[in-house]
Amino acid sequence: MSYMALYRKWRPVSFEDVKGQDPVVQTLKNQITSDRIGHAYLFCGTRGTGKTSIAKIYARAVNCEHPIDGSPCNQCASCRAILEGSSMNVVEIDAASNNGVENIRDIREQVQYPPTEGKYRVYIIDEVHMLSVGAFNALLKTLEEPPAYVIFILATTEVHKIPITILSRCQRYDFKRISLETIADRLRELTQAEQIQAEDKALMYIAKAADGSLRDGLSLLDQCVAFHYGKLLTYENALEVLGAVDSSVFSRMFNAVADGRTRDCITELEEIVIQGRELGQFVTDFIWYLRNLLLVQSADDPEGLVDLSEENLKQLKADAVKTDGNTLMRYIRVFSDLSSQLRYASQKRVLLEVALIRLTHPAMEPDLDSVLQRIHQLEEQLEDIEARGISVGQGTYGAAGSMAAFGTCGLPGQPSAGSDPAGSLQQPPSGDSGQTSAGISMGSAAEIISLPKAQLEDLNLIRNEWAKIVRNIGGGARSYLRDTVVEPGGEGCLTIVFLDPMSYDMGKRPTVIGELERKVEAAYGKSIYFKTRLAGRGERLDTIYVTKEDLEEKIHMDITYED
Repeated sequence: MSYMALYRKWRPVSFEDVKGQDPVVQTLKNQITSDRIGHAYLFCGTRGTGKTSIAKIYARAVNCEHPIDGSPCNQCASCRAILEGSSMNVVEIDAASNNGVENIRDIREQVQYPPTEGKYRVYIIDEVHMLSVGAFNALLKTLEEPPAYVIFILATTEVHKIPITILSRCQRYDFKRISLETIADRLRELTQAEQIQAEDKALMYIAKAADGSLRDGLSLLDQCVAFHYGKLLTYENALEVLGAVDSSVFSRMFNAVADGRTRDCITELEEIVIQGRELGQFVTDFIWYLRNLLLVQSADDPEGLVDLSEENLKQLKADAVKTDGNTLMRYIRVFSDLSSQLRYASQKRVLLEVALIRLTHPAMEPDLDSVLQRIHQLEEQLEDIEARGISVGQGTYGAAGSMAAFGTCGLPGQPSAGSDPAGSLQQPPSGDSGQTSAGISMGSAAEIISLPKAQLEDLNLIRNEWAKIVRNIGGGARSYLRDTVVEPGGEGCLTIVFLDPMSYDMGKRPTVIGELERKVEAAYGKSIYFKTRLAGRGERLDTIYVTKEDLEEKIHMDITYED
């Protein structure tokens, strides 16, 4: 006997064998056991999810002489005849090749005759959306009022092409995509039954590549086994046969894109091409990788949303802090547009190279997403300048008097206090009105407030390191804390002042503040807790904090302190 493909050999023959469509199966079984059988059904859903298989099982079940809990026994004469394809009671029609009015007229003539054996004549019309307008119109009357012994089962992958007049005459059942775990479990069962040796990782990848279609999963497994017949099917074998790449390649490619290393991106792509990988599959998998990065960055508990091993999830979290959500969405948009272009392109590699160059050079695109990424890159460069104490504008600021001295992250116009008390009285040079010998503007002098020495040390430490702390915190919290100012909040406490109401609503959450406190304690060995508030309209945030001694030393005059 000639070889039979796995998806044909293991097609379900009873409702119990159907995987991943429990609501549909249970409803149909209940109709049979309660003898409430309809006259017209519409099965719609993506390919390979069991529409035709369930239609054939249902056709046997309604004619079965000894049904078992709504399922066909597959042993009686009627069931065997239908399984062998010799029964006149079940007619399967391919609407793609029989889509004319004359084909429907033939059906209308046939339904006039009752079945010679069994209870029902069942017509299964596959890909029914391919019928012409005239054929649909010819089917209407028969579909609405068929003889009591006739059942129509219509199956389609494009339900939006079905006329509303047909939809209103049918019981509609939507077949959902089969989950990754269900497909993987089914592949494990079949490999054991077929005595095929395969790594679990390879089966998981095949299940993922099936994209919710169990039939596609069986076909891909058949393909991989045929290529490596008689050997252990490994993960690398599956990648080789399917033209895919290992997940580590996506990490290297993403890091090169995030760092703007165009040459490394092209070199990595060259390696993929040399290995003979399918570029369309690479683009699809890379979009999925970016989607996982976005989920890890946005969700507090991504483990339940991202189906990856612990090792891969750890690498994903490390990559997620390299950029922000807006940039990731831009990457996904560019590659999604590329995916649709590759379908009909003759020069796929050129299009992919152009897409990578666009990602690493946002200045090449005029859209809002690229502008936001360019602003983000400028902010990071400014933060690096502030951290190193490089000269900015008209004056040179060291670690004590940098533009980040007031704890502002990402706002170029906000000065900040330094680590040494003497320097904290100095302001960056500006074009405003004249200044006193202490360096304080006479036109709009900043308020000077004295603090206990311990509180001032904590404040100066966090302010000087604020840009670094925010960069390291990663995820969505990084964007919430970017436009903030740090000010005293009491003994062992600091207050984060938010300038944007939306950032305040997200940044004040206990999860964000808790993570910030843990980062500070781990990095600097200080147990500081943080409060939050929203800056008022027109509020000045350039207050200078010093100790009592430093204030008296700089001002050179006696100061009276009120209790």
